[in-house]
Amino acid sequence: MAERLVGKPAPDFTLETALGDGTDFGKVSLSDYKGKWLVLFFYPLDFTFVCPTEITALSDAAGQFKAVNAEILGVSVDSKHSHRAWINTPVDSNGLGKLNFPLGADLTKSVARDYGVLIEDEGVALRGLFIINPEGELQYQVVHHNNVGRSVEETYRVLEALQSGGLCPIGWKKGDKHLVAK
Repeated sequence: MAERLVGKPAPDFTLETALGDGTDFGKVSLSDYKGKWLVLFFYPLDFTFVCPTEITALSDAAGQFKAVNAEILGVSVDSKHSHRAWINTPVDSNGLGKLNFPLGADLTKSVARDYGVLIEDEGVALRGLFIINPEGELQYQVVHHNNVGRSVEETYRVLEALQSGGLCPIGWKKGDKHLVAK
């Protein structure tokens, strides 16, 4: 049985990255996001077919997330060099094009393992998405099989619900009333 992560400090990490503009490399740690919300998502591999639909949709929405004090970080078990090559490959050739966030390289697979998304016998991550609050506590996780992409709209809705600090019923959206505990 997988260990519960929600409500606990998010597993720490330091990763080498390919910057979203495809020009250089960087390094990122969980502590770099202190004071901000972090949408951390794992995907199986670069140069696959479902992944670019998610990654580019999140990139297109990055400004919307930044407007509510949230950053985005994508992670796979590929190298920073593979990430950069994928970013610099044209979209019509199964590439990503420029992104509005970095891609982290989890070559040791330790971060995917710590977040409970590593498929050990395949050496790739499941599609795991985690929302971490500004204090570094994991607030939300969703993990599913690799053949189905995630929803940017639902991720954003959940982020806003978490930021609202209230009791949010199903389908809650910003501006809706919170539930009152009786």
